[in-house]
Amino acid sequence: MRMTTKKFLPYLGVAVLGSAITLSTAHYLQDNTPKIVRVETEGSAPTRGALYSVNGDGALEVVDFTEAADKVTPAVVHIRSTATINPSNSQQYRRLPDPFRDFFGDQYLDNSPRQREGSGSGVIINADGYIVTNNHVVEGADDLEVTLHDNRSFKAKLIGTDPNTDLALLQIKAEELPFLSFVNSDDVRVGEWVMAVGNPFNLTSTVTAGIVSAKGRSIRILDGSSPIESFIQTDAAINPGNSGGALVNLDGDLVGINTAIASPTGSYSGYGFAVPSNLVNKVVEDLLVYGSVQRGFLGIYIRDVNSTLANEMDLDLNRGIYVDSLMMSSAAGAAGIETGDVIVKVDGHEVNTVPELQEQIGRRRPGDEVTLTVDREGKIKDVVVTLNNGQGDPEVVSMSERSVLDRLGAEFEAIPSGLADALEIEGGVQVLNIEGGILSRTNVREGFIITEVNDKPVTTVEELESMLKKRDGKSVTLTGVYERYPGVYYVAFGL
Repeated sequence: MRMTTKKFLPYLGVAVLGSAITLSTAHYLQDNTPKIVRVETEGSAPTRGALYSVNGDGALEVVDFTEAADKVTPAVVHIRSTATINPSNSQQYRRLPDPFRDFFGDQYLDNSPRQREGSGSGVIINADGYIVTNNHVVEGADDLEVTLHDNRSFKAKLIGTDPNTDLALLQIKAEELPFLSFVNSDDVRVGEWVMAVGNPFNLTSTVTAGIVSAKGRSIRILDGSSPIESFIQTDAAINPGNSGGALVNLDGDLVGINTAIASPTGSYSGYGFAVPSNLVNKVVEDLLVYGSVQRGFLGIYIRDVNSTLANEMDLDLNRGIYVDSLMMSSAAGAAGIETGDVIVKVDGHEVNTVPELQEQIGRRRPGDEVTLTVDREGKIKDVVVTLNNGQGDPEVVSMSERSVLDRLGAEFEAIPSGLADALEIEGGVQVLNIEGGILSRTNVREGFIITEVNDKPVTTVEELESMLKKRDGKSVTLTGVYERYPGVYYVAFGL
């Protein structure tokens, strides 16, 4: 499998404790804030420190991960995915420089189908065999095999995916399975102990522990049409293979799905990221009820408020989400939101950054009402907004009710044979009149000629529609050319 990596700025130095410290006395303030005390013993023999917390009664309690580990590991599975890659003869042939093509022809090109294997983790979420994992663990897979903690293996059915949150839902035919329960991820606090459980480097049922080091993190890794990144950041060790695994609290309840690491090497460097459980729960419900994720839209362009923006716009606050402009058929605009408003709360929940706002709205569906608290020229105002579905309509639309080509937001036509011959391709479908939809949020321009959908040749509009229908709820990669520009172009997005 792959784990997403991200280069960060040079590391801060790590302080190293060189000797044990003896705590002879301790004074504890009697308040509601848990306190962590490290107790160690000095001596010639090596000793292992113990972590204690102070409970509500002021008594010391050992921080113990064993009960949570016993509860969680049976519900975390290993997922192996297999995909068949079919290279395109015509496209590979075109990519050869002319002198080599003329001399060798295509007999040296390896155009035979190839198998690509990946692996990751998943979490059983109910006794009926439903399993949550990451979209990138199962993306493009022809075959999915799930191995349980007790070494039983099952073929899995893909129920649906959401590239915008990098989540996927599978199901296996098994009964009386152990499973984990969702808890309210809004209640998770920075500094709280959490455990990551998964299968890094194919080491099954691996448990690591750390704390929540941040919330509402965006690291700009998702490629969906409307990506939502509001990750829980943790320093529990996460490595390739942990993708789709569980992030749990000390009660063994699910607070997130491990999704990414930030590292210059591809392995753990102190930063791991998980999709919050509240967002996971909503995506799962949508896939089960509607067959696709129903996302509510405000219809606004936004950016974070900081000191620079505050000075530029003469704002009296340095936090919140600034409304830059309104889209056509904007749900927020229809409700009374204006350019220059600063959103500070959603349904009474404080939001200070764009990722936090995106998560709150992403947990709602078209037709849902949300109350936005805005700062307008220093005055606080509540505005009730009815969310729409991105097309100016507040109705929920199931996958079967909307044409897949309509969702792309363009017109299409097959190119004539003469143009195909001139471009040295077998054929293709040209993109015309892009008006909103998925393609408007990609780099595709009018005139783009689609030659392949996920490595499979396409020459007619009917073939394009049929191939895209088969990819409903999954990621799509289009390969194509432009009539007036050299080279082969690629675009990937989620349906």
